[in-house]
Amino acid sequence: MARPSIVPIALTLDDRTGYTLWAPPWEEDGEEWQAFLGSTVDPGPDDDPEAGPTAVVHLFPSPAALAAFCRTSTDHDLADHPVWPVVSTLGAADLTPDEEHRYDLDGVYDIVAENPDRWAVDELAAVLDVVGRLAECCDAATGDDDEDDEDETGFEAVADLVSRPEAAALGLGIDAYVGRDGEQSWSRLGTAIDELWEDVLEDLDDHLDWSGAGTVSVDDYPTAAEEAESRTAQPADLDDEDEDDDDRDDVAPAARPAAGSTAAAPAEAATAGIRTIRSGSGLTASPAAVAAAQEFWEAVGILPVELVTPAVSGVTLRCYVEDRARFLGRDGQVFVFPSPVDLARFCAGDERHDLSDIASWPEVADTDVMPLPADEDRYDLTELTEVLAEVASGAGGLVTHAVLVQPAEGALDLAEYAGLPRVQQLLSAGSPLGRAVARGDAEPTAPLSAEETPALAAAWDDVVADVATTLVSRSDVRR
Repeated sequence: MARPSIVPIALTLDDRTGYTLWAPPWEEDGEEWQAFLGSTVDPGPDDDPEAGPTAVVHLFPSPAALAAFCRTSTDHDLADHPVWPVVSTLGAADLTPDEEHRYDLDGVYDIVAENPDRWAVDELAAVLDVVGRLAECCDAATGDDDEDDEDETGFEAVADLVSRPEAAALGLGIDAYVGRDGEQSWSRLGTAIDELWEDVLEDLDDHLDWSGAGTVSVDDYPTAAEEAESRTAQPADLDDEDEDDDDRDDVAPAARPAAGSTAAAPAEAATAGIRTIRSGSGLTASPAAVAAAQEFWEAVGILPVELVTPAVSGVTLRCYVEDRARFLGRDGQVFVFPSPVDLARFCAGDERHDLSDIASWPEVADTDVMPLPADEDRYDLTELTEVLAEVASGAGGLVTHAVLVQPAEGALDLAEYAGLPRVQQLLSAGSPLGRAVARGDAEPTAPLSAEETPALAAAWDDVVADVATTLVSRSDVRR
């Protein structure tokens, strides 16, 4: 059984391609579960009044739109998955499916019309597998609990097709369709597809949400040809700098999905090729540990801070003296440590710095409480760069101005301490970026538009570049 993970996938149907997420089977309490990015919706005013809730899978017109939704929404069936906190930080490049996780439902007729080869058999097997999984998850989420109805399903055509012996033989590969008997089996499979495929798609129709959980319209989806051309122009290998997957963190077993989710009852097959994922932060601590540590740090008036930039990431300390930010550093340079342990070792030493004269510093130097930053004191400057790029690439309207506020707060404090006039100007009330940040305070739910974002992104790049000149990585602390 593979460890819990979430995989980006693409479905092509009715000449449009939608992007979503699939959580392959994971085990909990002796049972296997799987799920898609979806939710359960109540019938609308134009629907059958006797119809019950419907499980739907949310689809998006681009990886950027999918990434934006993941960053801003927790009202879906993957929110409790063990790796969701990591997924919610990923950009479009990480949420772009590889070729093995792209499923062309429109192309099924063309596949069975040709003589079988290894690639055709593998592609058809993958499409029928994902269709079966979609049906299994959606059916389990909205199924009747009455034991007398256990054999009933809302996906009769899907169940009929995948149960055919010639369809089941797809799992054996091309060898199942070699020779006279194999040719006849392939022919029978083609006949079954001709008879049932339209019904299969009709079974799925009510369970595929092409509105992206209400964030887009069908017109926002490119045609299959446009999507293929875009992928040719922009190779899928967008994340070369993150090729070292071996360093990515393991995750804990999943909690059991809540009732009404798109998580299916026991899944039947293990999966291969599952990507694992990580976040930009190198810090791990339980909420309870952070809360306990905060009691001490708030009492001394010096707080741990996490900073993430392209070149330097880690933890430091900050306090305010006469309402001006002061960091652990010297001569306008901020000392940044790889971990709270490294920072604690430095604090216990005797090197002079700009916090040495703070009245409570002796308590800091003498404590054994780890410097664990609270969420409001974590400033990921690179994440905002990625978010703005996603909005400019097609996720306009899916990201709110609120994302600007916390990173800008951290950048302004650093600029104040280090004396960075350009950063202060770029974030001033009269600048475009400053006005956008102010709107994030006043109207946090106001969406960012694709039109305004390129200018904001360019200004933010300048902010990050200047801030980076003030950060000094201190990995020299004696262990």
